Amino acid sequence: MRFPGKFKKRTAMTTVGVVLCALSVGLFKCSEFGVDPFQCFAQGLWGRFFATRVSYGTYYMLLSALLLAVDLAAARRYIGAATFINMFLTGYIVDAAAAGLNRAFPAPSLPLRLGFLLAGVVLMCFASSLYMTSNLGVSVYDAIPILIAEKTALPFRFVRVGCDLVCVGIGALSGLLPGPGTLITALFMGPLIDFFNRRFSIPLLEREKR
Repeated sequence: MRFPGKFKKRTAMTTVGVVLCALSVGLFKCSEFGVDPFQCFAQGLWGRFFATRVSYGTYYMLLSALLLAVDLAAARRYIGAATFINMFLTGYIVDAAAAGLNRAFPAPSLPLRLGFLLAGVVLMCFASSLYMTSNLGVSVYDAIPILIAEKTALPFRFVRVGCDLVCVGIGALSGLLPGPGTLITALFMGPLIDFFNRRFSIPLLEREKR
């Protein structure tokens, strides 16, 4: 098996990125201001069509497998270790983070919930930038706007906003009304990920040891 250059650094960026991304979802849950766009899409469809037929965990795994099949057909090079870590471990980290925050802050005030929301948005974008730049695979959803941006030559930040708004729209039409956190992530994730790519993740990967 041929590994890409700077494999150890890429592996560290991937691992940290996936863990931080899962922790950010825990912050979103504790803020109670809405979930991220993909979760809005996934949970909306589940509640509308599948809630009485299958558990959300099983449904989410099947949805991820379906998107993985699409990615393997159209964007295979974006699938790697990080993709499968996201699929199989993220849920457990999210549950642990949310449970820990709920124990530490059983009745969070409004300012604290707003703090959770802000921290969740920034952390999710930073984490996504890390594991995207590491090039050891991205989540099954993240691969889609990357591929569209590549094929259309449109700036990634705009494509990501468009994909996120589509997810929010489908979730809303399915009955899951988006919260402020959902709309904030839909509008700002693309630009923030692009900012962290340029200002931190790419320079970090390219930096040589002295």
